Amino acid sequence: MIKTYFDYIKKNTSYKNALLTSFVTITYLLGSALLIGFKTDQLFLAFLFNSLYFATLSSRKFILGFSIFIIFWIIFDSMKAFPNYLINSIHVEDLYLQEKTLFGINFNNSIYTPNEYLSQHATTFLDVLAGFFYLNWVPVPLAFACYLFVKNKKAFLQLSLTFLFVNLIGFVIYYVFPAAPPWYVAEYGFEINHTTPGHTGALARFDDFFGVNVFGSLYSKSSNVFAAMPSLHSAYPVIVLYYGLKNKLGWVNILFTIFMLGIWFSAIYTNHHYTLDVLAGVSCAVVGIFIFQKVLLKNKLFVSFMSKYEQTISSAT
Repeated sequence: MIKTYFDYIKKNTSYKNALLTSFVTITYLLGSALLIGFKTDQLFLAFLFNSLYFATLSSRKFILGFSIFIIFWIIFDSMKAFPNYLINSIHVEDLYLQEKTLFGINFNNSIYTPNEYLSQHATTFLDVLAGFFYLNWVPVPLAFACYLFVKNKKAFLQLSLTFLFVNLIGFVIYYVFPAAPPWYVAEYGFEINHTTPGHTGALARFDDFFGVNVFGSLYSKSSNVFAAMPSLHSAYPVIVLYYGLKNKLGWVNILFTIFMLGIWFSAIYTNHHYTLDVLAGVSCAVVGIFIFQKVLLKNKLFVSFMSKYEQTISSAT
């Protein structure tokens, strides 16, 4: 059986690449186990990557291209080992008061943040709608990336690397400006508790309505509760719409626009982000896209790297 396996590897890829892939996989699993503890998610990721890498030439091209998204996930997951509240103080009350000052809504002779106002006017329809938008905050960008991977690998790489770059900007801000989400204030007030677990916010109503634990499961794996500023949920659809417009997708861009506006609204409605968080997320996307297009794509070394990467995912061996 072992001989058959190695014969298969020899036929489908070089021993050198097979050994390198195995080494990277083992290093990742050991490093993750040491930093954040062993989790089945890590095994699944390792299995998925290796299965696609060794299956066929087409699947190898695919997984090498989407390694950019895997790198994003690994960095995000690794943040559990280095909580941002150990680097800087958490912003709770000041952010809440600033939100109320700038975007407060006068209702019944009191001033409420948009989150608080929407919580008092929640409906089942909006609960379900917001839940469906939030369920697609990653699937839509990934689906669009898959489309570009097939149609235009250069555009695929630009989208994927922009996605990674915008996330890196957001991660840096998480450490510079740790911030509590609106649901934290609603649940715990302004007192800081570093051991607070992830929370579904108003998305719990979506789970309750359908009798599922989709969001409960997702947010139990949150890398950091105090990473609400910026809202990267709000940044992703901006990236998608930009590259949709750039690739002239016509009516599809109308859907991307609806998706973008829906995510922005849902971020606030579900009590996961303030308006300020959403604006910060949009700003991250705009700044990231601008730097990527106007600076990185003008850099010869970066362009050379992209060209080699494009060749790799076009003719992986």
